[in-house]
Amino acid sequence: MVKPKSFRPWNPERMLLLPPSPVEWLPENHLVFFLLDLAAGLDLEAIHAPYRRKDLRGEKAYDPSM
Repeated sequence: MVKPKSFRPWNPERMLLLPPSPVEWLPENHLVFFLLDLAAGLDLEAIHAPYRRKDLRGEKAYDPSM
């Protein structure tokens, strides 16, 4: 699936200076990991389509999978 260029980049595994990556301190079976897997499997085409038709000026939107 190709994501439109109009979204701000989002990477839930990206390391930040503070706090540390949640992957390091959350247990393996935490609900958030299930939700991330669930969101990755969703067909978000109906949500992405209107963004491709919009004018690309201005601030980028957040990725709907967020």
